Amino acid sequence: MDVEIEAIKKNDTWELADLSIGAKKVGVKWVYKTKFNENGEVEKYRAQLVAKRYTQKHGMDYTEVFAPVARSETVRLVVSLAT
Repeated sequence: MDVEIEAIKKNDTWELADLSIGAKKVGVKWVYKTKFNENGEVEKYRAQLVAKRYTQKHGMDYTEVFAPVARSETVRLVVSLAT
């Protein structure tokens, strides 16, 4: 979890902002995943902080979109395909 928080700070993923009057905040939750290697042994444990999108209501706060940050390999692939 500490690694994930440091990555969020390093990548400047989130920005602290004041909540507008009448707006409802969207909560977050931790998602845990265990990564295994080809032998079936535990390679590492991963924690990811994600937004609880199911708390949004259509027509009220549904225009806000929350998406994970793209991996640098994916960005390089898309750029190389575009060129």
